[in-house]
Amino acid sequence: MSDCVFCAIKAKQAPASMVYEDELCMVLMDIFPLRPAHVLVINKRHVQYVRELTEQERNHLFATANKVSQAMLKSSLQPLAVHFNINDGKAAHQTVPHVHLHILPRYKHDNFAFLRSLLAKPLVMLTGGAKREILDKQATEIARYL
Repeated sequence: MSDCVFCAIKAKQAPASMVYEDELCMVLMDIFPLRPAHVLVINKRHVQYVRELTEQERNHLFATANKVSQAMLKSSLQPLAVHFNINDGKAAHQTVPHVHLHILPRYKHDNFAFLRSLLAKPLVMLTGGAKREILDKQATEIARYL
């Protein structure tokens, strides 16, 4: 899909801070992170809904997310826990109509910061997102533990 940012990243037509990639999925840093080291696990085949994934794709997406979250927990980023989140359709606030799973790291005493970043996201999306150097550094750190 030519108008899908994830498909453009897959085709190397758009930049991304890549953590991991294989034949079925790619893992990259969210350009509009809700928390430091916010990661997206993206199915490579363009489908909008989880129900459209094959069983192999669905299992692989979750297995990859688990592997990446374990690497994140071992890294110097040191989250205490993670949220796994999929917004499955527009009514569920899916902003890119392509299956992707968010891994949101959670840090000590970050409830207020998390809420603030969630509420500010629409404004942040107008500013162009996080600095690529920061995202690349976080991607490299997570990838070290894969």
